[in-house]
Amino acid sequence: MELMEGLLTRRSIRKYQDKPIDKETICEIIKAAQFSPTAHNRQPWEFLVIDDKKFLAELRHIQRWTSFAKDAACVIIVCGDIEKSFNRNKEDEKWSFIDVDCAIATQSLMLAAWSKGIGSCYCGAAPMQRVVDSLKERLNLPDNMRPFAIVPMGYPAETPKQPEDRYHPEKIHWGKW
Repeated sequence: MELMEGLLTRRSIRKYQDKPIDKETICEIIKAAQFSPTAHNRQPWEFLVIDDKKFLAELRHIQRWTSFAKDAACVIIVCGDIEKSFNRNKEDEKWSFIDVDCAIATQSLMLAAWSKGIGSCYCGAAPMQRVVDSLKERLNLPDNMRPFAIVPMGYPAETPKQPEDRYHPEKIHWGKW
């Protein structure tokens, strides 16, 4: 699949075939995500792959918009190491690039999956603190790990309608607003 085709045709998939994804393919997908840019090249992301059907079915109790994950081959929880992220925590200035870095990696993860014929759907964890806390507790994550995204994956059992057009030239501004 050409890059532009992947960018323009990737859609959220919420119905999956009952077919596992082999470990080698998952590793290739995660490798692509690990080539994503990060602030100051800190590479703070970690990836937790879960294919336990009991967990996938219970996930909706942690993040309510993941009920369809029960039918996925797996979910990948994209986490960020808050100690490794590029951040500032001073009296007059507090910020972190952790969510930005994890968002870029999540997009790369989903595009890499799509290039291999695997559907996925972005489901948020951060910034929903209740979801973050519940995932940390349920998965026994270290204190420095911030779960950012829940990405159910599987071979598609649906073909979502492509939007008519998302390109809006009026949203492009050249040199001034």
